[in-house]
Amino acid sequence: MVSLETLTDTNHLSRYLGQGIETLAREDPDVYRLLEREHERQCESLSLVASSGGTDASVLAVAGASVVNVTAEGYPGRRYHAGCRNVDELERLAVERAKAVFGARYVNVQPHCASFANHTVMQALLDPGETILGMALDQGGHLTHGAQANLSGKLFKVHHYGLDDDGLIDYRQLSELAQAHRPRLIVCGTTSYTRVIDFDRIREIADGVGAYVLADVTHIAGLVAAGLHPSPIDAAHFTTTCTFKQLYGPRGGLIMMGRDADALGDDGNRTLSQRIQSAVFPLMQGSPEVHTIAAKARALARLAEPSFRALAGRIRTCANALAAALTDRGYDVVGGGTDNHIVLFRVPERLTGVLAERALESCDILVNKNKIPGDTRGATVASGVRLGSNTVALRGMGPAEMVRCVELIDTVLANTLPSQDGGLHLPDLVREHVTAQVRGLCRDFPLPYAA
Repeated sequence: MVSLETLTDTNHLSRYLGQGIETLAREDPDVYRLLEREHERQCESLSLVASSGGTDASVLAVAGASVVNVTAEGYPGRRYHAGCRNVDELERLAVERAKAVFGARYVNVQPHCASFANHTVMQALLDPGETILGMALDQGGHLTHGAQANLSGKLFKVHHYGLDDDGLIDYRQLSELAQAHRPRLIVCGTTSYTRVIDFDRIREIADGVGAYVLADVTHIAGLVAAGLHPSPIDAAHFTTTCTFKQLYGPRGGLIMMGRDADALGDDGNRTLSQRIQSAVFPLMQGSPEVHTIAAKARALARLAEPSFRALAGRIRTCANALAAALTDRGYDVVGGGTDNHIVLFRVPERLTGVLAERALESCDILVNKNKIPGDTRGATVASGVRLGSNTVALRGMGPAEMVRCVELIDTVLANTLPSQDGGLHLPDLVREHVTAQVRGLCRDFPLPYAA
């Protein structure tokens, strides 16, 4: 094994990265101070934000390396600029690692984020005004699945499916809507749905009406990679994900395909993977973020390690414990529990989601307000709170700690009252007690990058 001292003495990259931090601290103390403060905040806060994870120091080092200086429009072996020999190899490595982790036949690692990956698939397949079928935002869907506030809802004619009375995807409604409206694309995968998604059933519905299927697995990608959730790779025509959240990598996206990669599109001229390849570049993006692609390669390598499957197991175990503890304390947990990392629950009637979020944040417990099925409040206010177990699992916490987390959440919400000016009132003694407990938990279970 190469020691850090050896690297520092002989390796240009290590010296370059180290000098960068030293220069920043010396020449721009304001930025350095804010970055240091943010690092400390993450280490001392209990993050239950479902859209968060944690990035390994080695991934961060890759993202900050001098490879960022390379301009590399195009694909490996077919760039529009010279000097791309090494970034070509890095991109090929990222592609091969993603294929191995997810069992895919085709992968594009260039999308800047999952949202952009979703838009890219739509642009590869659809003309403006064509019909898509996506999950409604207040039922668990994502903005890019056809919400009216998003470009996907403005460019295309959208119909929405949702949940049944048990809080599960209403596949019968989905089928009826597909038969009635004959969409070109059915979007599945969610942002706040807590149960297993039956990708094979959705593909069967899509085949019945001649539609493509896009599965956005951003919130379950790690569980899919670990074999703890059914994979959509062969069931869906296209699978997208971010590389942050549950993959613990850099902020970026992937587009993947399984058995349909070599199938001809409805134009009869190009395969579906060829259409994606040209939709990413040059249709939607110019030069890729080569430093991010390199960081994706590093993160994908970590997913193949046995320790990641253990981490994915903790994600599921912690989420189940959160849902059970909330139920035991009388909270209405949407869907009756969880099969992934998300727990969605209704806040007490006197509160709103945003007040609950602010009260908890004042005690260093981080969550996000979220609409729940049938919510009459807007997304900026909401009636629910969404929890996620990615970061607490990364800390090494387990069921006992999740019970403690729910005790602290309940203590805060039980003592929070809305004030007449639209704010909130939480007694100082409660805030001080909960904050001290949170700090203790974070010290006992530090983030891997806390040192």
